[in-house]
Amino acid sequence: MLRLPPFEYYTPQNITEAVSLKARFGEDAMYSAGGTDLYPNMKRKQCTPNTLIGLNELKELSLINIDDDGISLGSGISLNEVANHPEIQKLYPALSKAASLVSAPQLRNMGTIGGNLCLDTRCTYYNQTYPWRKALGFCLKKDGDICWVARSSPVCLAISSSDCAPVAVALNAEFHLTGENGQRITAAEEFYLNDGISFLNKTHDELLVSIRIPSHEGWLMGYKKLRRRDSIDFPVLSVATALHLDKAGVCKNARIVLGAVASCPQRALQAETLLKGEKPNAELIETSAIAAAKLAKPMDNTDMTLGYRKKMAANFVKEAINEALGQ
Repeated sequence: MLRLPPFEYYTPQNITEAVSLKARFGEDAMYSAGGTDLYPNMKRKQCTPNTLIGLNELKELSLINIDDDGISLGSGISLNEVANHPEIQKLYPALSKAASLVSAPQLRNMGTIGGNLCLDTRCTYYNQTYPWRKALGFCLKKDGDICWVARSSPVCLAISSSDCAPVAVALNAEFHLTGENGQRITAAEEFYLNDGISFLNKTHDELLVSIRIPSHEGWLMGYKKLRRRDSIDFPVLSVATALHLDKAGVCKNARIVLGAVASCPQRALQAETLLKGEKPNAELIETSAIAAAKLAKPMDNTDMTLGYRKKMAANFVKEAINEALGQ
């Protein structure tokens, strides 16, 4: 049985106190909300903090504010609440669906939207027990100096496996962070970096406080996820789409984002360009899907075969667009 290593646990009562504790203990400390990803990683010694800063007492992280310009979600809101909130289901169905597909119901009750957006990257050679990784020789992401996925790679190729991150990018979300040096706002698209180790654009002391999503009235959106077991698995491919059509059915704007194909969500800019200014039909959707699928260059670092995941990319983009269009 894998056991948690010893650690000290602090329960700050407000954001200022939480950030101060993180600044005090430095990179030896980690924030903990639901812990559904953190605690398994600690058991496998993928991260070994001596201090955890619990966020459950921070009421500011549990607020939902809806106005004419959009919605603000506290990062501590559970995934089940995001999935089942009637206004989120109505206004942002892609986000609701993505949250509903994370893991299993028990973990969605514990896991938070902020935790999923900051989810650690995953890899077959990384998400193993300590003895397994030690026997292999460790990897670039933790304790080693080689990427076992591609031995000549100078960077870690672990993939982004967050369900909500591609949707946040597709919906042009803003992330509000607070750190020792104050507050800042960053676009979701700029928050993620294509590096399996340094995959988030944030300092070690910064806390993701809330997510702001602008109004998408009149937009059509969808989310598709590929995984072996529908009950619990991480995505090995995901697609988030958001389309804005005028009254004549012409696409005024489009955002297509692929997840689990790289170390960060990938905007399919070429596919978006093909859709803009046109009435989506079967042929155009097929062409756009093929263009988007070029971003998918699977490596042997997750479930299912490379060829299957590559072939499914175009199919899933097409299905996600059709789902958004209600077809």
